[in-house]
Amino acid sequence: MSGQYRAVLLDIEGTTTSISFVKDVLFPFVRQQLREYLSSNWDSPELNDVLDGLRLQNETDIKDGETKETVLRNGTKEAEIESVISNVLWQMDNDRKTGSLKRLQGLIYRHAYAQGLLKGHVYDDVPNALRAWTESGKRVFIYSSGSVEAQKLLFEHSTHSDLCTFISGYFDTAIGAKGESDSYRAISESIGMKPESVLFITDIPKEAYAAKTAGLQAILSIRPENAVLAQKDIDTFKTIYSFLELY
Repeated sequence: MSGQYRAVLLDIEGTTTSISFVKDVLFPFVRQQLREYLSSNWDSPELNDVLDGLRLQNETDIKDGETKETVLRNGTKEAEIESVISNVLWQMDNDRKTGSLKRLQGLIYRHAYAQGLLKGHVYDDVPNALRAWTESGKRVFIYSSGSVEAQKLLFEHSTHSDLCTFISGYFDTAIGAKGESDSYRAISESIGMKPESVLFITDIPKEAYAAKTAGLQAILSIRPENAVLAQKDIDTFKTIYSFLELY
């Protein structure tokens, strides 16, 4: 590409990692393990902190008319667990990306990765690209709707061994929604770089437009399973099939 960049900001799903790994492995794993995880860790302070956040989100959702079901706070353990499961599955069915949901998923993933039950998928070109970027003095960052912890776990326990050594930082939606230009301005400020010196790679045109509006350089990733891009998006952004095209 024509512009010079000092940092690379990477999306995960559809960019470094297959959509099917997220949709067909990670999400179903949470559904399968949710009850057992809650039952086994119910008294954990960390889990209880996450559940407090889930309850606060639930109160907001009820006020906003999003749901009528309450995540119980003072019921029996069994009743509270059932209410949590119902809420989590409702959120996942509706593809919600609330912080409390992502944190709970992150706890479950941490346990699974530690037990060797999961390995994070990354495309074969990703490790070499991460190495090449860092060896050339560029910094690599991740920005995903998944929690920071979930991001770290995926790259630490990837199918290509631990890749975290090549990654300088991680961002999730705590810094802002991925479709909002202010989020990319905030990330640029956080990493101490001018927006125009940051290259963002994603498979989602809306995110690419938001990054471009913020002043970042943006490229669209084309991977197997990704949605077909509209011609106007192909005309607007450079597209790549592999990170190897960038170095």
